[in-house]
Amino acid sequence: MTYSANDLPLAGLKIAVTRPRDQAARLARHIEQAGGIPLLFPLLDIAPAQDQRVLREQISRLAEFDLAIFISPNAVQYGMAAIRAAGELPQKLKIATVGQGSAKALRELGIAEVIAPAERFDSEGLLALPELQHVAGWRVLILRGDGGRELLGDTLRARGATVEYAACYRRSKPQQDIAALIDAVPDALTVTSSEALDHLWQMLGDTRRDSVCAIPLFVPHKRIAELAQRQGWRKVLLTGAGDDGLLSALVAWGSECKKKDAA
Repeated sequence: MTYSANDLPLAGLKIAVTRPRDQAARLARHIEQAGGIPLLFPLLDIAPAQDQRVLREQISRLAEFDLAIFISPNAVQYGMAAIRAAGELPQKLKIATVGQGSAKALRELGIAEVIAPAERFDSEGLLALPELQHVAGWRVLILRGDGGRELLGDTLRARGATVEYAACYRRSKPQQDIAALIDAVPDALTVTSSEALDHLWQMLGDTRRDSVCAIPLFVPHKRIAELAQRQGWRKVLLTGAGDDGLLSALVAWGSECKKKDAA
């Protein structure tokens, strides 16, 4: 998206970008292009799985599986790196993912046929697809981080599949000083996972929550929005998926802010 120098919808607005540091650059760049000031404050650190032996053993049996599901772009990055280190994807193996960002990452790695929802980008959306309705007798490998929701595996098992989880990366809470974010006085916050939002909530503590919860909070999934509302955030804005969805919502909000200031 390009903007004229006289029409920058986020001009002067400070936007906190809380994605893991290695994944924050694209959104931060687009915020800058719209005139905004990105404040990088990662709420999750991402690293390879601690026990690589288990992952290597599972990948050595990849030809035995009918379907591999990559839960996130991180699963694509770390899972495919481990797979490529051991060889290549078996030709008969079906590939699926829950989101278009992950699907795009898989296609960029040369995987042309990816099963992915076109609307709802989560486990529920993937499970609703026709391709996953008749999986009795299938062996399914779900590549993900260490832990997470069990809905996908539980539902596929109920449909007759045999399911294994492969932890190909791990998430951890980074050492951050919440005072640095508060002192920067952000005009808006972006948070892209429920786990990250929980970390932020814990870091704020009782004394800071009330004031920070008045800052507009942009989230790309209904589940994160519901958690934010339960926590007490007062301005929760549900966006489209991925960086593009976040940016579109930020630009629309910034344009409204400019109109109010001009009135």
